Amino acid sequence: MTDLTTSYMGLQLKNPLVASASPLSKKVKTVRRLEEDGVAAIVMYSLFEEQITHESRELDHFLSNETEHYAEALSYFPDLDFYNLEPEVYLEHLHKVKQAVNIPVIGSLNGISTGGWIEYARRIEEAGADALELNIYYIPTDPNLSSTELENVYINLVKDVRSKIKIPIAVKLSPFFTALPHLSKHFVEAGANALVLFNRFYQPDFDLETLEVTPALTLSTSSDLRLPLNWIAILYGHVAVDLALSGGVHTTHDVIKGIMAGASVTMMASELLLNGVERVSEILAGLSHWMDEHDYESVKQMRGSMSQRSVSEPAAFERANYMKALNTFERRLR
Repeated sequence: MTDLTTSYMGLQLKNPLVASASPLSKKVKTVRRLEEDGVAAIVMYSLFEEQITHESRELDHFLSNETEHYAEALSYFPDLDFYNLEPEVYLEHLHKVKQAVNIPVIGSLNGISTGGWIEYARRIEEAGADALELNIYYIPTDPNLSSTELENVYINLVKDVRSKIKIPIAVKLSPFFTALPHLSKHFVEAGANALVLFNRFYQPDFDLETLEVTPALTLSTSSDLRLPLNWIAILYGHVAVDLALSGGVHTTHDVIKGIMAGASVTMMASELLLNGVERVSEILAGLSHWMDEHDYESVKQMRGSMSQRSVSEPAAFERANYMKALNTFERRLR
């Protein structure tokens, strides 16, 4: 019988399939269904820095003040009255979820600056969270802000959160860094136990009739898997941290690829939102069947088997594959 168990940030999980932060965690009954269908852990939807600091109205005033002569630009900014500015509700719900299920529950904080708001990391721990996912979502737009300065902000944020809590910390990142392996090493030194690759930035669109900027939430597809898959294969074995693949996990094969690249867990949301939580049991059944057919006894045996851990010069390996891909396309034109 195949062994699907895995370890993530010291948490012993029954399989490598985790429900990532999404609206799925907003109802206790849905979380129970996820557990029944086989999900090994769940990441709560995020509590935002702005919800805690109550600075949303100040931010709205500042931004609006700067753009009052460009009415179209105002549609970039959200209706801040829409957001729930009561973080106590989040803590209470997290506690209820934790009481309702037996699988690990991972809290989620979304922010960028250091300050009093990170005290909520401790409160999330007290509410019963088994770990914390720190979701750093920030798009630098200031031409005077250097990459080094921004990376130091990220690292200091992880250090400050680590000083508040004892539970494991996962850092969820975007792929837009100059030297991701180097930055990853600093996150480990700052106290991170795992890296979640990757966050997805949502690009707005323009409505040319109303002259408004319209936010667009596009769910992932399996084609989105390639970017995190590549980076996990690069980082595995070179950075002393657990890796979670997030973005593009929709099928059994997606899960297998993630594990073989080196992921301890693969995270899923879009597939469950599109096709229902029952997809979890179908994917896990497919995973067991595939492992049986290919003579794998455990997830541990599979992990990292297709990573670049044994490649002495990963950068050269990447360039070689780039050239190979281009040559493949060129041959089609002959």
